[in-house]
Amino acid sequence: MFKREETKQFLLKNLKFGGNDHIYIQSMCNTKTKDTEATIKQILELEALGCEIVRVAVLDQEDAYSLSKILDKIHIPLVADIHFDPELAIIAIKEGVDKIRLNPGNISNKEKIIEIVDLCKRKGIPIRIGVNGGSLPKDIAKPTPEHMIEAAKRHISILEELGFYNICLSLKCSSIDLTLEAYKLASQTFPYPLHIGITEAGTSFKGLIKSSIGISKILDLGIGNTLRVSLTDDPKYEVIAAKEILKELHYIQNLPTFTSCPTCGRTAYDMIPIAKEIEDYLNSVNKKIHVAVMGCAVNGPGEAKEADLGIAGGMHEAVLFKKGKIIRKIKEEQLLEELKKEIDAF
Repeated sequence: MFKREETKQFLLKNLKFGGNDHIYIQSMCNTKTKDTEATIKQILELEALGCEIVRVAVLDQEDAYSLSKILDKIHIPLVADIHFDPELAIIAIKEGVDKIRLNPGNISNKEKIIEIVDLCKRKGIPIRIGVNGGSLPKDIAKPTPEHMIEAAKRHISILEELGFYNICLSLKCSSIDLTLEAYKLASQTFPYPLHIGITEAGTSFKGLIKSSIGISKILDLGIGNTLRVSLTDDPKYEVIAAKEILKELHYIQNLPTFTSCPTCGRTAYDMIPIAKEIEDYLNSVNKKIHVAVMGCAVNGPGEAKEADLGIAGGMHEAVLFKKGKIIRKIKEEQLLEELKKEIDAF
């Protein structure tokens, strides 16, 4: 089984992709790509949250010809997602896109693939082969791990015959077990970096649970050079979730940790909205800090004594504590402002 640091390495814009233990966080815009203003705005928001690679859908020529305008305003690699029409890939490459994603289930015109590969060679653009359990080639009826590998082999063999090896591979479906087995086989079959995730996982509640389980199992095998947490929601939650998964698995370090108690009858202040706002505030904080929002002053500072700073509530007020030591009392209406100041000053 190949592990992530043993895969082939190539440049994706300015990123060393594959061949090391860094796992890049990806997301995909849900804006219309031709709406460049909305797409740029969303990508910049994703960048600020820690997204390292972003993908956009290219449905028609207007989308494809919009890519250069988007590239002028963003800072991370841009991937063009192409289905059915290879001409769109050709336009996207000429527009300067950093990577192409092709689906072997719906692009099979070999002459056009040759043209795409030639352009990618000349411009140093890698290709992601995206195998999806729901859109396999027509002669492969049932999505099994072996069938997904077969679909990947068909397309990869064409690229390899043309002397093209800057390939990234993904093999996703909505089943955790099927996806896990497909990635195990892929890591044993191909030397290429793998983009991992559970596709069509669901909303930000059930989809996050499913993605966390599946992605963690794959990463624990040493598989995965880049990941996307696919959620039916604002893409920002994909990036936040990916960061949290990687942090909890100790792949990234310089991020906040947030803890909060589940509440009980001892809670005497309006804790839940405060906890949610602080958790959201920490999503844009890039430093190692442990913050706690606890329900009561009886147990709060003790249960969260490892936190760098936190609050524990009383009747319409809370105590501010640092490493379990109470520093001062704060009125309930000032809690958010004061805690944010402490976070910023840490």
